[in-house]
Amino acid sequence: MQLRFSPSMKSITISTSNGFLDLMKIKVAARHISYRTLFHTILILAFLLPFVFILTALVTLEGVNKCSSLDLMDCLGRRLGPRFLGRADDSERLVRDLYKILNQVNSEEIPDGLKLPESFNQLVSEMKNTQYDAKTFAIKLKAMMEKFERDIRASKFAELMNKHFSASSIPKGIHCLSLRLTDEYSTNAHARKQLPSPELLPLLSDNSYHHFVLATDNILAASVVVISAVQSSLEAQKIVFHVITDKKTYAGMHSWFALNPVSPAIVEVKGVHQFDWLTRENVPVLEAVESHHGIRNYYHGNHITGANLSETTPRTFASKLQARSPKYISLLNHIRIYIPEPALLLYFVMHLEQLFPNLNKVVFLDDDVVIQRDLSPLWKIDLGGKVNGAVETCKGEDEWVMSKRLRNYFNFAHPLIAKNLNPDECAWAYGMNIFDLRAWRKTNIRDTYHYWLKENLKSNLTMWKLGTLPPALIAFKGYVHPIDPSWHMLGLGYQNNTEVENVKKAAVIHYNGQSKPWLEIGFEHLRPFWTKYVNYSNDFISNCHILES
Repeated sequence: MQLRFSPSMKSITISTSNGFLDLMKIKVAARHISYRTLFHTILILAFLLPFVFILTALVTLEGVNKCSSLDLMDCLGRRLGPRFLGRADDSERLVRDLYKILNQVNSEEIPDGLKLPESFNQLVSEMKNTQYDAKTFAIKLKAMMEKFERDIRASKFAELMNKHFSASSIPKGIHCLSLRLTDEYSTNAHARKQLPSPELLPLLSDNSYHHFVLATDNILAASVVVISAVQSSLEAQKIVFHVITDKKTYAGMHSWFALNPVSPAIVEVKGVHQFDWLTRENVPVLEAVESHHGIRNYYHGNHITGANLSETTPRTFASKLQARSPKYISLLNHIRIYIPEPALLLYFVMHLEQLFPNLNKVVFLDDDVVIQRDLSPLWKIDLGGKVNGAVETCKGEDEWVMSKRLRNYFNFAHPLIAKNLNPDECAWAYGMNIFDLRAWRKTNIRDTYHYWLKENLKSNLTMWKLGTLPPALIAFKGYVHPIDPSWHMLGLGYQNNTEVENVKKAAVIHYNGQSKPWLEIGFEHLRPFWTKYVNYSNDFISNCHILES
């Protein structure tokens, strides 16, 4: 049998296979489809088909691991059907139910004695074996998360404590250096030679020279400060360093600079025991350190006892630990307030009373700084009658270091503090300060400093915790002249996200904070700015195994 369709599709002819023509014809009704209808149909299909294709592809990808090859079409149908009909599938309902249970559990207390899995794998295993319901699973998950948060928090506080102890300790290499140099002082006449030589003594009070004051008991740090200043200076022959140290370090410090002269600069080394006026009657901080048991216990006692760690953030705890550094009860940290005293800068020969300095300006440096630029322009800065040229620490991009105001240092709940200070007043930095001694001697800065130290002791350290900056912020109130921040960059011992390019631009970089560059906890990318001024080939340094990191 054969079928023939007419070209117009209006009739169909059926013929048999035996050769006889069958005149049977079937007429097909005429179809009237307009071109406009056809165009609209094609347009609608062109608009819908991409969405159908994308939705099918997404569902296929989502269900590729859930649908076997045998029932793929049926599975996709079940997954596509609700979407075409605007209904959510089972997985979406499951997520909503889980959110509901988690919100319910979030407001409930964890049952006492609840046994928790030690790991996620153990949790999954228990779920398979015990067939948890959703709420039991949510409670155990919440309890595990809270336990892990407590463990992480405790680990963070332990890390901060260990870092505090590390920062407060003396590295073996630096201790060895001090001992070997002290021994050298007793056996080697060259280590005991006068500093500076007699013909240079008059220069110690010559105002045409640039005088730096450095108070430290760290020989290696003192060496870096002096060497970096000399190498960065355009007028090194005009530099005079007055290095002040304590009694136990004096011999070693003297030996170092006697055996390692920093020509053409002049270096003088003095010990606090050589200043007759430095007595408890004249210096209240001595009396405080020696007689106040609470102070010594505060700085050397248990820093965890009495601290409510559950209500303290790690950042706040780190700040409190930093404030409890034992260095703050060292006289060397308070010595700067006595710079204008005549006896401090005089050189010792036969008659002390005949030789008084007449210096006009000095730059005071901390021992954790590095000088990268010529500092001679500091002596040309007009302080406008003020005493202290310093960088303010309430302005800058670094929110951690350059956001300090008086509220960060004082207890404004104390009535005496609230009455005399403004919490929003900008603080300033110690570490690199230009002091006008002529203007200073006309003030009562030292007496004000002593007064507030005594008041804080009377209040059992409730105004602020003993340190050098808080009482100085009060004593120098109205006597500070802000200098450009590029002179003094702070915070290299606080955080490791300091930009190296910014460090390179600063005149003086300051490793204030716990992570000193001579400690193992120092930041690796910032340490080279300090270590490049250490002579690791020096016999004393190499014999003490002070190695370049």
